[in-house]
Amino acid sequence: MNSSKHETYSLLAKQVEALTSGEPNLIANLANVSALIFEALEDVNWAGFYLKDSESELVLGPFQGKPACVRIPVGKGVCGTAFSEDKTLLVEDVHQFAGHIACDSASNSEIVLPLHKNGELIGVLDIDSPLLSRFDHEDQSGLEEVITVLERMLQ
Repeated sequence: MNSSKHETYSLLAKQVEALTSGEPNLIANLANVSALIFEALEDVNWAGFYLKDSESELVLGPFQGKPACVRIPVGKGVCGTAFSEDKTLLVEDVHQFAGHIACDSASNSEIVLPLHKNGELIGVLDIDSPLLSRFDHEDQSGLEEVITVLERMLQ
């Protein structure tokens, strides 16, 4: 990971730990984390969470950016697919992703990371960018570390 990205994500992970330490409320923590990510990362037009609402659907959680799709079927779009497969999806061009759900036509690339609480999959972190290929494997690694810290704090 290049030095500046490494520093950005290392600082982000420390800030997530400080913001969420001692706070048991999930929504408050996710609201602060989405705001932190939205402010810390360049060329991002949406950052937030979709949370498991039923076995078949995710519902919009705390986010920063324009209004978004409220419900996403599990297994559909980038968020629903990342949730159903329980793995990070890095999409360089969302228009090439089969079944992409366009909540904001300005978004061109996306990264979605699964979120667990006490080992149970509870949702996903979704980050969109108006730039094509905005996210790379360095971003994925850095954001996975941020998620690891957040999951530890959600115990």
